[in-house]
Amino acid sequence: WLLAGEIDFAVHSLKDVETIRPVEIAIASILPREDVRDVLVGAASLAELPPGTRIGTSAPRRAAQALHARPDCRVVGIRGNVQTRLAKLEAGEADVTLLALAGLNRLGMAHFGTPLDPQDWLPAPGQGAIAIEARAADDRTRALLSAIDHGPSHRAVIAERALLAALGGNCHSPIAVLTQEADDNLTIRAALLSPDGAERVEETACFAIDDLDGPARLAGELLSKAGPAIREHFDPPPR
Repeated sequence: WLLAGEIDFAVHSLKDVETIRPVEIAIASILPREDVRDVLVGAASLAELPPGTRIGTSAPRRAAQALHARPDCRVVGIRGNVQTRLAKLEAGEADVTLLALAGLNRLGMAHFGTPLDPQDWLPAPGQGAIAIEARAADDRTRALLSAIDHGPSHRAVIAERALLAALGGNCHSPIAVLTQEADDNLTIRAALLSPDGAERVEETACFAIDDLDGPARLAGELLSKAGPAIREHFDPPPR
């Protein structure tokens, strides 16, 4: 619809937008980013889960991080919107589940569950960000949308997407990342995991906000440390 001219812009949850987009489409604006944390629903903490607990999630990142932290538990796949997943939890399809706090906040359901410390449980790339896309050649619409663009949020999520692109990853890849901005620098802490959580590599990089190659360097460092069980889930482009 956007490319056909039927609409002038589209609003997305950025976490679910493909890493590689058509060159005719541009991210014109990023709204102020919501809370990036995940929430554990059904228990007070991961540490308190009894052995064998069924953790309901279909997100590779969440599944891998959960199994890395609690290899004595098991992951069962549940999908759907927030209400659907909570209903499946209530129906006994899983013992606990993991949700994005941003989504709960937007639904007025922030009281559900326990937020996980993002320093211990890294979020997904783009989590909590709303992106507005427009046609790259539509200067008028892009100029209008720039009025509601939030610079720090934009810089953070663009860096996270650049990291994903350099890794050859997508929203289905087991990658977790936390980005913070201070003094015109971005600090990105990122981890790659094997789907079963058995292997995990982590690196942190700090670079200037205008250093467009910073995320790619971080991707290279992560992949250089990763074993085959992790690397097989990433397909970095030639540099």
